Amino acid sequence: QVQLVESGGGLVQAGGSLRLSCAASGPIISINTMGWYRQAPGKQRELVASITSGGTTNYADSVKGRFTISRDNAKNTVYLQMNSLRPEDTAVYYCNLDYRLAYGGRYYSKWGQGTQVTVST
Repeated sequence: QVQLVESGGGLVQAGGSLRLSCAASGPIISINTMGWYRQAPGKQRELVASITSGGTTNYADSVKGRFTISRDNAKNTVYLQMNSLRPEDTAVYYCNLDYRLAYGGRYYSKWGQGTQVTVST
């Protein structure tokens, strides 16, 4: 059973920083893309940032220059460093990863449980 555990959310003032972590456990052979998404009240879930197994990153325009995604393959963990936070960054943040249970096998997608990030003015 593959599980994702997210941590690091909370309440922060505008201009502050938070670091989110998402650790995967279970019989994972390899992980392809890892990503962070967010969903604000009344809005659709949107991609915040993603990182491939080779380290290629992709960011939403709204967070470029403020957020940094990284991963530790040895720990099956993905991080999101969020700086210069704004009230509009307030949302539930979800991690997502594509993983395999066997070499040559298909990839599965897994979502974390979500962690609340609230940025006050």
